[in-house]
Amino acid sequence: MADTEAGGGTVAKYAAVRAHLLELIRDRLEPHQRLPTERQLCADLGVSRLTVRRAVEQLVGEGVVYRIQGSGTYVAEPAIRKRELLSSFSDDMRTRGLAPGAKLLRAEQTVAGAREGWRLGVSPGEPLVHLVRLRLANSVPMCLEDVWLVAGLVPDLLDSPVEGSLYETLLSRYRIALDRAEQEVRATIVDREQAALLEVPALTPALLVERVTYDVRGRAVEFARSLYRGDRYSLEQTLRRQ
Repeated sequence: MADTEAGGGTVAKYAAVRAHLLELIRDRLEPHQRLPTERQLCADLGVSRLTVRRAVEQLVGEGVVYRIQGSGTYVAEPAIRKRELLSSFSDDMRTRGLAPGAKLLRAEQTVAGAREGWRLGVSPGEPLVHLVRLRLANSVPMCLEDVWLVAGLVPDLLDSPVEGSLYETLLSRYRIALDRAEQEVRATIVDREQAALLEVPALTPALLVERVTYDVRGRAVEFARSLYRGDRYSLEQTLRRQ
């Protein structure tokens, strides 16, 4: 069957090449190992270079592999995928067999500015607790996290700042059971200071997630701004027609 762009056989061959590459990555290649060349894949699979290129380009778009100009195509680090479920960073990492960690960068008593007050439903000047933490997965920086909490709900939190799961601390120490969250996700880039903390080059793409979390009593407890590495994190959602 002709391996042409318009032919139905192209779709089948393209899908077969993609499946072959995914199997190769799963069974034989480690992150940052190079894929076989286009020429080698064409010879091994009996398909055209166009078919191979289409399959590889889709895997690049999905973040499964990455290209280095003049060098080749390499296996990417597996992305951490967060599903549409209210869970802590620690829960997400444990679910994927990774060891969560946190490096506390700042812990302070502050007051609500206009933005924090609006998001938490309190007046400007209301006492807040502000935490800045670098979140880790298997000791690799994954996320830079700014969190504001209503101080009246978490008295004495700063006496022993949180280094593990904040949500577990809220439940065990203050009996605050979180119920739901409203969040926004935007594409952004990291500045030099953020890049140094996350161990990526400056101006690297990232995901900025702003979240307000509510407890079972309907109180806004947490306003968080989390900056996730774009090369290691993605968000998954299930969308249904109404």
